[in-house]
Order: sequence, then structure tokens, then C-alpha cells
Amino acid sequence: MNANVTADPPPILYLIRHGQTAWSLSGQHTGVTDIPLTAYGEDEVRALAPWLQDVAFAHVLTSPLLRARQTCILAGLADSVVIEPDLTEWNYGQYEGLRTVDIRRERPDWAIFRDGAPGGESPEQTGARADRLIGRLSALSGNIALFTHGQFACSLATRWIGLDIVEGAHLALNTATLSILGHNPGTVGLRVIGLWNAAPGRFADRDPANR
Repeated sequence: MNANVTADPPPILYLIRHGQTAWSLSGQHTGVTDIPLTAYGEDEVRALAPWLQDVAFAHVLTSPLLRARQTCILAGLADSVVIEPDLTEWNYGQYEGLRTVDIRRERPDWAIFRDGAPGGESPEQTGARADRLIGRLSALSGNIALFTHGQFACSLATRWIGLDIVEGAHLALNTATLSILGHNPGTVGLRVIGLWNAAPGRFADRDPANR
């Protein structure tokens, strides 16, 4: 082997959650329902966009859902974007459009990361989808922008660092935020969450609206 040949650096994942929608504002679970950003959500993304402008992205992927695609466009990264179905939000099945408080009137101890959604995805299915995506992304190198959704982003981050999907309940994610998944430079192969739930200026202090 040529000692001068170096391996490609491992990928760095830039997770961008879409901006506010009417349902993220109201706290309704939004999986497959294809709704647009609110005007405020568009402003959130425009505020976040400068954080991404100086990053050289080798790949840009987005969920096929409108709110994620709009976020990608407003962030200025749509020119080379690829639609990635595995970035779609958790399928909430019978709980689509409901708030957690509504669900817990009938199931007081319900938790999405432990119980999943009837008629939708189980935690095992969502975790397997995250693992499948991580497997493909791990074969790439460079900076990778991923435009996705609240609870799937939490699932992806949880599986990235090797935790069971149920631990995703410990993560919260505001709309129009940037998170970064990478590697510990001092330990080969050790994946880390390098940045989580970051947003510029006045948007950074908003309460999480991903339930």
C-alpha cells in the first residue's frame, strides 16, 4: 500500500429541521400530511441560511415533503438537491394530526419513541430506516446537508451515536435549526453529536414544537 495515500475523511452530517408550519405551531403530529411553511417559518429559514452559505456541501438531500423542500430552497441549497425518501418524518398513522395531549387522554403513558403509532411506524421500523440511511451516508465523504423533520432527525441522531431508538425521547428539536453529526477526531470510528438544536438570534429561544 502507498503510504502517501490517505482515506477520504468521514462524512459530516448537517441536519436542518424545516421551518415552522401551522401544525408544528399547534403541536399536531405531522407525518405524511404535506403542508407548507408559514410566513414565520419562511423567515426562520432565511435567518438560518447564512450559517450554511459558507459550507462546501458535497451532497444535499431532502425529504420529499413540501415543508422540507421549501426549507432547502430558502436556505439556498436547492441547485444540487436530491430527494431522499428515508428523510421523511415518522409515519404517525392513526395519530396523524393529533397532539400528544389528545393522544394521552386515551393512552396516558404513550410515548412515540417507545410505543410508535398505530397504523404508522413502530420504533423498530423508524430505527431501521435511520440505520439504512446511515449506512448509505457512511459510504460518502465531505459535508452532507440533510433537510428533514423533528422526530426523524432525533431518531437519526440517536442511531448515529449507537443508542437504542427509545433514547430519542431525550432529544428536542425546534423548527429551522441546525444540528451536526460527526466523529470524534481523537477516537477512530467514534460518532458524536457535535452541535444540536442551534438557531440564530431571536429564533434560538423558542420552545421545541416537535410534539
